[in-house]
Amino acid sequence: MSQTLTKTDQQNEDLTNSGRDGSFSEDTEDTLKDMYLSFRLGDEDYCLEIRHVTEIVGIQKVTEVPDMPHYVKGVVNLRGQVIPVIDMRLRFNMAGRDYDERTCIVVINLRNGQVQVGLVVDTVNEVRSIEEINVSPPPKSGTGQCAQYIRGLGKVGDDVKIILDANKLLFEDEFASMGA
Repeated sequence: MSQTLTKTDQQNEDLTNSGRDGSFSEDTEDTLKDMYLSFRLGDEDYCLEIRHVTEIVGIQKVTEVPDMPHYVKGVVNLRGQVIPVIDMRLRFNMAGRDYDERTCIVVINLRNGQVQVGLVVDTVNEVRSIEEINVSPPPKSGTGQCAQYIRGLGKVGDDVKIILDANKLLFEDEFASMGA
């Protein structure tokens, strides 16, 4: 008797291997390795490790909060959770622009999931794989504040993607000013 698995059987087996408590195995976590969300700001493409990304939502009504840094647009209520929203153009000292139908908020987890922050980006491109061997360290000549956010430069064909370090997008005092 030959053993064949239907798609449903295979999915059940995968769930069984993920653990009875719903946790994922190391194999599942490895599937996120080298995976990045690519998005555009101005003329450049940036990437964040997909493991930090919770969701992508369209622009929402942002409630302004006084005494915040200029790049913090305010907060949004996302299914009952209040999340600070950072305009990444302003964070990187780029010229601001009006939001359009392609502008969206990338919700990310920082500090090992303790803090959620929304990042306003011009447009989301794709989720893509960039193997570690194709990631170069950031240039040493970068002395501007933005250089500290860069984890590396990913080579994708003839293009270069700027890989950001999600946990360095905010400093300790900025976490504190946002109540995080």
